[in-house]
Amino acid sequence: MKKRTDRKIAIFGTAAAAVLLPAVMVGLAQAGVGVPKGRSEASGNSKPIPSFGPATQPSAPGATSASPTKSPAAAKLPNVPLNSNPFGTGGTPSSGDPDTDTGSHGKKPHMPGGAASGKYAKAPDGAAITGVKKISSRIFDVTIASPALGAAVKTRVMVPKSWKSNTSKTWPTVYAYHGGNNNYTSWTKDSNIEQVVGPYNAMVVMPEGGSNGSYTNWYNGGKGGIPEWETFHIREVIPLMERNFHAGSVRAAIGLSSGGQGSITYAERHRLFKYAASYSGALNITAPGMPLILTSVNRQAGTAIWGDPITARGNWRAHDAAVMVSKLKGVGVYVSSGNGQPGPYDNPNTPPQDAGRIGEQLAGIMNDNFVAAAKRAGVPVTSHLYGPGMHNWKYWRVELSRSWPAIAKAIGARKS
Repeated sequence: MKKRTDRKIAIFGTAAAAVLLPAVMVGLAQAGVGVPKGRSEASGNSKPIPSFGPATQPSAPGATSASPTKSPAAAKLPNVPLNSNPFGTGGTPSSGDPDTDTGSHGKKPHMPGGAASGKYAKAPDGAAITGVKKISSRIFDVTIASPALGAAVKTRVMVPKSWKSNTSKTWPTVYAYHGGNNNYTSWTKDSNIEQVVGPYNAMVVMPEGGSNGSYTNWYNGGKGGIPEWETFHIREVIPLMERNFHAGSVRAAIGLSSGGQGSITYAERHRLFKYAASYSGALNITAPGMPLILTSVNRQAGTAIWGDPITARGNWRAHDAAVMVSKLKGVGVYVSSGNGQPGPYDNPNTPPQDAGRIGEQLAGIMNDNFVAAAKRAGVPVTSHLYGPGMHNWKYWRVELSRSWPAIAKAIGARKS
């Protein structure tokens, strides 16, 4: 009886928090709580966010506190069952996943054990290639000893047909980020990327992103430290690929689910990509009620990724694609999402509490907000908000094919 009562209290408390938390956040935000005092721990090339308001009201250029930007009516959030995994993408995490190695979290970045191969140039911070395994004629698995992660993790590379190791030529490069509870093999295992991109003279780099798929340097109670996924992807993987595999400096970023969040926020925070595409991405993590859901469903990390959504709200906003959307001016953007209702590739009898339905409903709300924010900011975005559809690869394969022509044009990739 006591356990049943405790569960009822927990469920009631979660529901109450979902209603009250957004209002509390806004009140504290207006009082200045959570605003970074100096440089954001993982701010990339962007400036710290100096102030903030309601999550669905990213300021348009020239807007002032006297002329707030109107926001769309808040969408109704789904009930998320306890211990559910709405953002799962059908795979399994890599062994030795830095996200689950809680003993290393918050530690100062350092090189892991293992000797680097002397034949490969290192990244500026010392990250080094320790091994390369040929998977097929055009696919290699590259092991990287990463100070940012304090571990050795893998990155899969698909080279174009014309690629040679002993040349000074470079190729247009697509950085493809996987979703949560998956790993660096996802794009070749689950998608049609070999069929879509393979005929072009483009390289595809598919780095490990961790089981939580957070695509950020973890907050870790404000002390930062391992794991630093953003540093790994931007400051280690990119230079290692360009220094050793002839990846070019004309780049695109693509991703699905949390990897879609990574592709867009990386393009916003680092002026390194000509194009960014997101399929069912988490593109408005500070939308009312969303922080509670994200920290609740993330059982392993909780608030360790971006911090407490109230006291570290500045850090949340510094990683919110909708809030930073004005930074995408000059970058090609494609976003797509369903709304969580069973679509043409789903079982029409899928119950509302199914994780795939809930995950895509949440993604749909965030993508609606992102597209509206982009319009207010005057940022051109190609969007395909296709309505019925759940959170799975059956839709993402279609979206990759649909978006690829624009991506290829932006980076100068041509059929070889």
